[in-house]
Amino acid sequence: MLDGQRFVWDSDKAARNLAWHGVRFEQAREVFLDQLARYEDASPDEEARQACIGLTSEYRLLYVVHVVREGDVLRLISARLAERAERRRYEND
Repeated sequence: MLDGQRFVWDSDKAARNLAWHGVRFEQAREVFLDQLARYEDASPDEEARQACIGLTSEYRLLYVVHVVREGDVLRLISARLAERAERRRYEND
């Protein structure tokens, strides 16, 4: 999915994400290179959010929530290790 995509994020949010989940947003971008990545709706309210479940180059299976903005910009919201149910969806879909 990376053709022409640009990634943006809030630096404070990225620091909190690293502290809470142990995942850097720089690494989280890699899931979008995974040809087997799974996408699903992750909208908690009216803002259209998507989640991508995919592998990084270090074979970490991550769950990355993002918003698609205009001009092929992806704003990363959060990134964490995939939970058991998310791992099953990735492996079985």
